[in-house]
Amino acid sequence: MNTLQYKAGKTGFGEGLAEEGRLNQNVIGLGADITTSVGMNLFAEKFPERFFTMGIAEQNCIGVAAGMALAGKIPVFSTYGVFAALRTADHIRVSLCYNNLHVVIGGAHAGISVGPDGATHQALEDIAIMRVLPNMTVISPCDATQTRLATIAAIEQLNGPVYLRFGREPVPDFSSPDQIFTIGKGELLRRGKDLSIIATGHLVWESLLAADQLVAEGIETRVINLHTIKPVDEEIIVKAAIETGQIITAEEHQIIGGLGSTVAEIVTRHHPVPVDMVGMNDRFGESGRPEELMARYGLNAAGIYTRARQLLSK
Repeated sequence: MNTLQYKAGKTGFGEGLAEEGRLNQNVIGLGADITTSVGMNLFAEKFPERFFTMGIAEQNCIGVAAGMALAGKIPVFSTYGVFAALRTADHIRVSLCYNNLHVVIGGAHAGISVGPDGATHQALEDIAIMRVLPNMTVISPCDATQTRLATIAAIEQLNGPVYLRFGREPVPDFSSPDQIFTIGKGELLRRGKDLSIIATGHLVWESLLAADQLVAEGIETRVINLHTIKPVDEEIIVKAAIETGQIITAEEHQIIGGLGSTVAEIVTRHHPVPVDMVGMNDRFGESGRPEELMARYGLNAAGIYTRARQLLSK
């Protein structure tokens, strides 16, 4: 029996970027003074001539990335998600999305599990902001291995702007390194006919734990990993609505505009069923240990289980 490993999403991002750097001379790394914190040191150490750090000047990084993309390079820029998605939003919209340029943005330290850094550094609105932008692809992998695969796919499979979010803390790394990662295609992790849990990011693992408890009580629970928020896999969502009749969404993000909103939009258009959402409910986070914050706001297996039982009771 394999022992479950714990690994940070930033490590998977760095590994994927370094691998692509070896395969493609056009891949360029752009940093904003926090190279190791986001895993880009793995690229910078191997390809120093193709890594540029420009200090804490995130908007400038986007402008430089746009210029490099227009010159035929594939720039990969990363910083904390709150800066990568929020501080740079206007530049991303006009310079990258309007021109449909192939730039990969790594939004690190996503979610409330950043912990002690507090509300200012907890990216809880980045999915909502990025998914509304035309031409933008939004990816939220579930663990470090899938983050590595998603980084590779973002560079190899796409030609436009990409936002890829991942966390700082080591979390269960349960994805197979041999899986085929297809952008825009959800992943069915567990079959069930009574309830569907559709999750993204680290809450995929917590959803699997919640499903174990529900199944032990006789509730056949389907679990779906929606690692691509945009373009979203409508087929897997509609099928879940038809076949299970009720859905819980789970994300380490605001429920407004994130995964929950995405799923609700699709369900209401194609097959309306009850949808409940686990996530941050229109509020900021606070400073604390990651596991304490996840428990406080119900962003763990216990919180997902409780919301599922409440939905089922209705």
